[in-house]
Amino acid sequence: MTPGARPLRRFRDRQTAGQELAIALRRYRARPDVTVLALPRGGVPVAAEVSRALELPLDVIIVRKLGVPGHEELAFGALASGGARVMNDDVVRALQITPAVIERVAKDEELELQRREQAYRGARPPIEVRNRQVILIDDGVATGATMRAAVAALRTLDPARIIVAIPTGSPEACALLRAEADELCCLLAPPEFFAVGTWYESFPQNTDAEVRSLLAANPS
Repeated sequence: MTPGARPLRRFRDRQTAGQELAIALRRYRARPDVTVLALPRGGVPVAAEVSRALELPLDVIIVRKLGVPGHEELAFGALASGGARVMNDDVVRALQITPAVIERVAKDEELELQRREQAYRGARPPIEVRNRQVILIDDGVATGATMRAAVAALRTLDPARIIVAIPTGSPEACALLRAEADELCCLLAPPEFFAVGTWYESFPQNTDAEVRSLLAANPS
């Protein structure tokens, strides 16, 4: 930070961030063709505030990266709620990942995705997003990798538009998301970003129980 510069503000908590995000998105209020999707866990309390304020249905989209065996931090693809799958063909070709390996990893991650969907949603099916405008929300993005995977996977489900909405994000991640989503709403993109939690006064880890409670209070 430049000496003498005014320090950037922080959000009090995820709920406050969601309330501010709802104001920025107020043109979507009560639109019958709009759905709010949150990335668990941290995105859910933010999205719940947006859903309540704008009178829009709320659901979660769960993304599981498909990691290269032995180097799981390197993703060769991703799975998401609703059966969407996207592949990073460059990584697959460069590392000569075989179809058998792809299917083995995908099967394992599909089981985890289903477990999480059951934990969060129970027997309720995912909201239909085909031909709808989707506001895709997380509590912030640093590298943007998970949100970009969510956008790519969501595209395969044929929404009309994807609006990525985040309280805070790094300028680099925001530039990538602006190019890949139909619209980006980011309230705070500090040049020295560090981490998402840096921009919250209170940033506790959310639990599965809290996610279930928020979804139950904001029925689709």
